[in-house]
This record gives sequence, C-alpha cells and structure tokens, in this order.
Amino acid sequence: MSSAGAVESLARRERAIVLVALLIVIVISSYFMLRSGDALMMMMPLRVSAQWIVLLFVMWWTMMLAMMLPSAAPAILTFGAVSRRLDGTDAPARMLAFAAGYALVWTGFALGAVALQMAADDILRLNPMFATTSRTAGGILLIAAGLYQLTPLKEACLRKCQLPLFAFARNWRPGVSGALRMGFDHGLFCVGCCAVLMAVLFYGGVMEPKWIAGLAAYILVEKLLPPRWQISRFTGLILCIWGGAVLWSALG
Repeated sequence: MSSAGAVESLARRERAIVLVALLIVIVISSYFMLRSGDALMMMMPLRVSAQWIVLLFVMWWTMMLAMMLPSAAPAILTFGAVSRRLDGTDAPARMLAFAAGYALVWTGFALGAVALQMAADDILRLNPMFATTSRTAGGILLIAAGLYQLTPLKEACLRKCQLPLFAFARNWRPGVSGALRMGFDHGLFCVGCCAVLMAVLFYGGVMEPKWIAGLAAYILVEKLLPPRWQISRFTGLILCIWGGAVLWSALG
C-alpha cells in the first residue's frame, strides 16, 4: 500500500472511532437523561432540595449532550481532517480536546438552564413533564424563539456552524490546548445558534422525548442544509405565527 493510501486508511479509522465514540456518549447521555427525568417526576410535587437540583442539572446536561453532539459531528470530523494535515500524529488527541471544549460550553448552558428554570417556575407554572401550563407564557416563548430565528446574530452563528472550515482557517490554534479553545469557541457559536430554540421545550415539555428528538433533528438539519436555503427564517415565521395563535387563544 502506498504512503498516501496508508494515510487515508488511518484517517478513515480515526473518523470511524470518533463517530463510534460520539454514538456511545449520545446513548449514555440519553439513558441518564431519561433516568434523571424519571427520578425528578417521582419527586413531584416540586420540592427544591440539593438532590432535586443535582438531578435537574444531570437531566439538562445529558440532554444537551444527546441533542447537540450529533449536529457537532461534522465540525468535529472537519476539525480532525484539517488537524491531520497540519499537526499529523496529534490529530486524535486534538479531536478529543475539540469535542471536550464543545461539551464544556453546553455544560455551562445546562447550569444556566437550571438556574433559569428555577427562577421562572412561578411564571411558567410547569407540569410534571416540565411543560408550561400557562398558554400566555407558552405563546410568548414560541414568539421569542421565532423572533430570534430572524435576527442577524442567529444568522451569523448559524453560518459558523454550517461552514466550520472557514472559521477554523481564520482562527487556527496549534496544540491540544489550542484545540480545546477552538472547540470552546465553536460551542459558543452553537449556543448562539440554538440556545433560544431550547425555550420551545418549555412549551412542549422539557422531559418529553418526542419534543427533544424533534428539536434535535431540526437542529441537525438546520446545520447541514446549505446557507442559501435560509431555513431558520422559515422556522422563525412558523414559530411566530404559532405563538401568536396560542397567545390569541389565551387572551381571547
């Protein structure tokens, strides 16, 4: 086998290993998300305690990993391909560091989601599936998510997620620590792209598997489609119309 063929074979094995590792993390995260969700439901009615807060964080953290890692896989593999060309044998370690930096951002988001949920519980009036029982609050959440889909900030963050190669080329950092920082930066763009959409979960149910899977699938499609499709604008209009209808029914 030629040296070029050997390198390509090694690259394919590395990509396969990364994908399998991501799949394992997603499966484990999904399992613990469901287990922690079940435990939270057994503690209803809500009694805020240290155990309850920990379980709530575990649920949000594992849910974010299960939802966001599939949509991050193309960026992780792209980073690995570029890293192999520039850093050679350090590529596998750099890919892991990149993924760790990405996951770190969503860990911070999970902490923020826990704090926000606890602070807004009286306003949202959540049921055992953590879906708002207030149609007014539900309509406002849908409209807020829809309006954000139409903002320049959403568009800018989405472009970074859709075309990670250009972001990597402009902000390349050598070494494992550089990969960790690049993964963290990419995670920030991803939060900017998707964080407000998570508000939709409080309408359908934070612990409702169908809503979680549906939103994760949409996020993946949104990142994979070419920018010219402008799917986020279409989704934003749909959410605004939907939220307006819910709000109208609540006020009517």
